[in-house]
Amino acid sequence: MSKPTGISTYAANLCPHLEPLKPTLLISPLTSELSPQISNYTRYPVPPNLTPEQGTKGHFRRLLWTQLKLPHIYQKLQSNLLFSPLPEAPLYSNCRYIVTVHDLIPLRFPQYFSSLKLYFRYYVPQVLSQAQHILCNSTATARDIHNFFKIPATKITPLLLAHDANHFRFLDLPSKEITEDCPYFLYIGRHDPYKNLKRLIDAFAAIDNCRDYELRIVGSIDQRYTPSLKAQADHLKLSHQVKFLDYLPYEQLPKIINQAIALVFPSLWEGFGFPALEAMACGTPVITSNLSSLPEVVGNAALLINPYKTSEITAAMQAIVTDPALRSRLRTLGLQQASQFRWEKTGKATVEVLHRYL
Repeated sequence: MSKPTGISTYAANLCPHLEPLKPTLLISPLTSELSPQISNYTRYPVPPNLTPEQGTKGHFRRLLWTQLKLPHIYQKLQSNLLFSPLPEAPLYSNCRYIVTVHDLIPLRFPQYFSSLKLYFRYYVPQVLSQAQHILCNSTATARDIHNFFKIPATKITPLLLAHDANHFRFLDLPSKEITEDCPYFLYIGRHDPYKNLKRLIDAFAAIDNCRDYELRIVGSIDQRYTPSLKAQADHLKLSHQVKFLDYLPYEQLPKIINQAIALVFPSLWEGFGFPALEAMACGTPVITSNLSSLPEVVGNAALLINPYKTSEITAAMQAIVTDPALRSRLRTLGLQQASQFRWEKTGKATVEVLHRYL
């Protein structure tokens, strides 16, 4: 995929660690070289037009393929368990399966006329009720599955995710220091309202001497939300300080994270929170929400704020600017915290759960 999603990142990093189960991977020929570590896996080709890159049509084709074609493949391969890295599986079939749920954000922040809301309200509950077991990426998501769908807690196993330690790491760049010409705060992610960018921009505007700094927003431009955020920055006369950088390729992320004063990630809800973990792995201080999975990810290695209180976001940003000792402490704690999140650990725990149902 040209712009990998969190789910595709999860699948790509988890697959190499499933080797003890000798799985058959259902994979598109276009992505069959996902990782050299799975080159010796048995593979079964699936159509290439089932991904989010094809938009709503891609999602709809995938759901039809899952319901109509996948049960036949399951029988043809003489399988006894299907593992899906997202909450999709054939309903009312002979397929035994385990799925992963990443978040229930479309139910927490529903949008009118949203196909995702319908998907999570009607399809996902049926998938989960018929699953042998459910994996999820945080205790917060496990609680949501139980509370929204009344799934027994004994049927759910939360397994925290990880980061690529060879890619996201401390680079010790000279411009890491706050004395660089134009120090900046960084946000990475989508522009949806639940990501809380409106409050972030207001919080940035309220720090002392904010025109001496920049707020760089990395993430795909979204015509539904980005124009109003740009208008907000213009209204605050901060159009030169608030920079919308659009989507950045994976290989460019470590440098821009390393050079930031801090990652500010004030999301109203996350199923996991890759940007916070990746920033800690780079030794960059993190300011993030005290809600959902984010405290599980950052532990005591970040400044936790109430994301609904703009003043708390501002105070945390101000502390980062004015306190070099705080930045140094967060850098050390962040590197220690990030080192606990390894794909080998997540993969081993996943294999243990899957093995119980084979």
